[in-house]
Amino acid sequence: MRRTAPTRRPARKGQVKRSPSWDVDARVLIEVAYNMRARAYAPYSNYCVGAALLSAQGIVYGGCNVENASFGMSLCAERSAVVKAVGAGEQQFDAIAVVTEDGGTPCGACRQVLSEFGGDTTVILADTHGNYSVTTVDALLPHAFIL
Repeated sequence: MRRTAPTRRPARKGQVKRSPSWDVDARVLIEVAYNMRARAYAPYSNYCVGAALLSAQGIVYGGCNVENASFGMSLCAERSAVVKAVGAGEQQFDAIAVVTEDGGTPCGACRQVLSEFGGDTTVILADTHGNYSVTTVDALLPHAFIL
């Protein structure tokens, strides 16, 4: 049975709304993702990506891309963060920030993995120049595969 995340109010620009008790500013997640980007291992593409995943419990999990000479074995930053969080017992997420040089969006595989944990998860897409936009997993993957 597929678990669904609880319904949340839409985030205001620049904010990730978790509950009435506290807000996390998007800039905090962007900063964590930016710092994770510096740890990326991308000797083949030179396209470094960092991610910061905010759990429903308020814990931030960082991830970075790790490339491999066998390209199919490479791991994206978004999935890296999800794996860390799930390994720590998390299954509900409020937001993820992704930082790339040019503000690129998550690949299709990452979109599908993120949709597994809730289409209403806020996605913050940032570049290394301080620009960012806010969307949701559902907006990035409107017709996700669901069993």
